[in-house]
Amino acid sequence: MTPPAGSLASACARVGLDPSGAELIRDGENQIYRLAGRVIARVNPAGQQQAARREVLLARWLNDNGVRAVEPLDVGQPVVVDGRPVTFWHELALHRNGTVRQVAAALRKLHGLPVPDELRDFTVAPFVRLRERIDGATWIADNDRTWLREQLTSLEERWRRRPTGRPDAVIHGDAWAGNVVEVEGHGVTLLDLERCSVGPPEWDLTSTACRLTTYSTLPAHEYAEYCDEYGFDVTTWTGFELFRDIREL
Repeated sequence: MTPPAGSLASACARVGLDPSGAELIRDGENQIYRLAGRVIARVNPAGQQQAARREVLLARWLNDNGVRAVEPLDVGQPVVVDGRPVTFWHELALHRNGTVRQVAAALRKLHGLPVPDELRDFTVAPFVRLRERIDGATWIADNDRTWLREQLTSLEERWRRRPTGRPDAVIHGDAWAGNVVEVEGHGVTLLDLERCSVGPPEWDLTSTACRLTTYSTLPAHEYAEYCDEYGFDVTTWTGFELFRDIREL
């Protein structure tokens, strides 16, 4: 058991939750804790208040509009402590990664929702914090860092001139099988809504396509099932190479 961070303890106090016995279950860019009562607390990096607020708003909107997603607790959030936003969620029941068909079906349903006016400002940001990560990675050789910076600059310019595709929709932003899960007794559920936004549906579809074209972790017949379920093969679109290159970076 890991004692809760100071920001977590303070945030819990503000919303009436008990942080004692908090268990750290992931320590990456975000710190994820399990609390008593099947509550999950997510401590985001400083300066991410808007992203955390958007994640909670979109989760509630998705659940209200027939797309099952992880559910935030019914408390005022995010709670900001020392610049770090903290959000609280209901822990999922036992679950497993979705199949490619389940991912495709979930995305088809998500992309089919009308975009409400209150979400139109939540535009996709494919390069969020990439430059800071490149600059801050002390283990990268100077020539590799130079190449990465140049590659990022090139991709940013290409993104500004990206070809037109399908109409913008609410997109997940990080739609792989680990974020589209089948929850025991509840069906397919969307997780990790940090990148959920409004943007080109092709951005979501590229994640699974890269498993076929770049990483060779998805058999061709399973990718065919994915395209059949969604009704479109993003690799045939003129903008796929750009979206693939950004995903790879």
